[in-house]
Amino acid sequence: MKFFKSATVLAALPLVALAGAGLAQSAHAQAVSSGPVVAAGNTLLNISAEGKSARTPDLAVFNAGVTTQGKTAGEALTENAQRMTAVIAALKKAGIAERDIQTSNLSVNPVYGQPKRLPDGSFEQQDPVIIGYQATNQVSVRQRKLDQYGKVIDTLVSAGANQVNGPTFQIDSPDGALDEARLEAMKKARARADLYARAAGLRVVRVLSISENGGWAPPQPPVMFARAEKAMVQSASPVAAGELEMTVTVNVSYELAP
Repeated sequence: MKFFKSATVLAALPLVALAGAGLAQSAHAQAVSSGPVVAAGNTLLNISAEGKSARTPDLAVFNAGVTTQGKTAGEALTENAQRMTAVIAALKKAGIAERDIQTSNLSVNPVYGQPKRLPDGSFEQQDPVIIGYQATNQVSVRQRKLDQYGKVIDTLVSAGANQVNGPTFQIDSPDGALDEARLEAMKKARARADLYARAAGLRVVRVLSISENGGWAPPQPPVMFARAEKAMVQSASPVAAGELEMTVTVNVSYELAP
């Protein structure tokens, strides 16, 4: 019985080796044929081109919330909940839809006392002492009426918000702007391909492949309103939306022929 088992194993080895060789040859064939193929005597040209389009933003995203402190975590949270309820009510009253208000941060953290300074100027070495707690509740808000943005911010501060960060301006539906950028990028790529072809005494025969690096809109630097006080609110805060630039980069492969 041992002899037959050994013979079976030895007979199987060539089959395994052949199968492995077949897989290797198949993988090699796929690797060779994976890239663009040009006809004999022709040339492969790879072009990268960028297209841009500009739009006036129609959406402002900002964060608003309340930070409170108390001797206990419960005390800090209770006051925070009362003030945050007023802030959310003010948002809705200002015309912000519920779907455009989303909690982005809810946290409670201890507040530590400062170490005692000794006569020699150094600080007393001791374990940190908790002297209270700080509660923070923030919501992310999408403002669709940009002409009302400054007024909404002032309303929030009057309602008790002491943390307001933003805005980041966006385009609600960027597809149209991105398509314009794509068309411009493709026109630039073809013009550049024709230029290279003429310079080399060749002509563009066909497009072999097209890939896109994706659209991008540069982020807007945030306008910061931190720990604002009611007394500061005298008139609507001026806000300039400016213009957003959408950018798309395409990579195009062309076949050139004499």
